[in-house]
Amino acid sequence: MQVEKLEKTVPEVVQKLSKLKSGETLAAELSWCWMSFQNDQNPVGVIEKGQQALALFKEAREKNSKAVSKKLVESLEKALA
Repeated sequence: MQVEKLEKTVPEVVQKLSKLKSGETLAAELSWCWMSFQNDQNPVGVIEKGQQALALFKEAREKNSKAVSKKLVESLEKALA
């Protein structure tokens, strides 16, 4: 997990999740996990919710390639790697 990349990517991911019908709850959970990570440096929740977001984005891209940008998906993948 690359914290510097996550710092840039998480706000974009949360914003995009909020716009997707099925991602509103996940957006709130990821946002909470990110704040928690900044306080305690325990990445478990961020990684778990980030992977769920990634799966949701890939599913959305299969249905409509313009629903989520390829760049955002790639950025999230690199940040979680």
